[in-house]
Amino acid sequence: MEARALCLLVLVLASVPSGRAEEYVGLSENQCVVPAKDRVDCGYPEVTPEQCNSRGCCFDSSIPQVPWCFKPLQETECTF
Repeated sequence: MEARALCLLVLVLASVPSGRAEEYVGLSENQCVVPAKDRVDCGYPEVTPEQCNSRGCCFDSSIPQVPWCFKPLQETECTF
């Protein structure tokens, strides 16, 4: 029962707009919470947020000298 409640909470929180400039098209914001040291580059120099997202990747330019366009975390599937 606790796992079900946690999954529902994650789904609700993922649907709330964050107000951040970067949007995660087709991705939940949770998938894009990747520590800087774990980011795997998914873009190319001067990639825009839109170009990055169209590749299925996350964009976050708030941390200098790490990939700003990076592969998302894989979501774990909730089973009820």
